[in-house]
Amino acid sequence: MSSPLKAADKKKIRSRTQAIRRAIDAMDYLSSGTLLSRTKVCGRPNCRCATDPASRHGPYFEWNRRQGGRLVHKKLTEEQAELAARAIANLREVQRLLSHWEAATFEEIVALEEPMKRR
Repeated sequence: MSSPLKAADKKKIRSRTQAIRRAIDAMDYLSSGTLLSRTKVCGRPNCRCATDPASRHGPYFEWNRRQGGRLVHKKLTEEQAELAARAIANLREVQRLLSHWEAATFEEIVALEEPMKRR
């Protein structure tokens, strides 16, 4: 049987969860989805893009995500694509932080059962 959670350990867990809360609070945009950057061939045989892959048109940005159970595609400008990329990265970071928060909560809850077992 492990020893009950000490006050110092509890304080450490609390400080970790507070740091997680601050990190989440600092994020301004959150979004799911995938951001694609594409170049295209226009189809004119005399255009440079027809023979040189480095000369293709674009990049064009497309944001794919689920909304209301359906897959939604949205074309974006470069500025919008930068915000969408940040929002997607932020959501992934929030999900990572929440899993750490959940683990810390579990650790604290399980530690509370130790003193009860001794009675």
